Amino acid sequence: MSRFLNVLRSWLVMVSVIAMGNTVQSFRDHSFLSEKLYTGTPEFVNGLQARTFGIWTFLSSIIRCACAVDIQNRTLYHITLWTFVMALGHFLSEAFIYKTAPLTIGVMAPLIVASFSIVGMLIGLQCIAEPQEAVGARQKKRN
Repeated sequence: MSRFLNVLRSWLVMVSVIAMGNTVQSFRDHSFLSEKLYTGTPEFVNGLQARTFGIWTFLSSIIRCACAVDIQNRTLYHITLWTFVMALGHFLSEAFIYKTAPLTIGVMAPLIVASFSIVGMLIGLQCIAEPQEAVGARQKKRN
């Protein structure tokens, strides 16, 4: 396995652990979201919204950690990549379309993490070995 994939695996684990912390915080006290993320309209943040955010963050964390363990699994790799695309889309839309999350450090951090993760995963996609069945099928088509 390439050195880049090992670095990417470490990155995914680190991001996953941080997301677990955010999950716990979302369940413990919903004011975390109104004080750090959705500062544009803190009155929209309630316990239900915080728990929903927590579950979404928890699911993303599990997927990212599973990808770090089995980084050669192309399907899991693509799903993990999409978790970062969705996070980026969510925070960009909340910042620029809905205006609920102005560009504070609390919003910039997930935007930066998602952006770097997307770039890293797109680079890492070139390092993942192609399944032998796909290689064999492609060679049969050529013959």
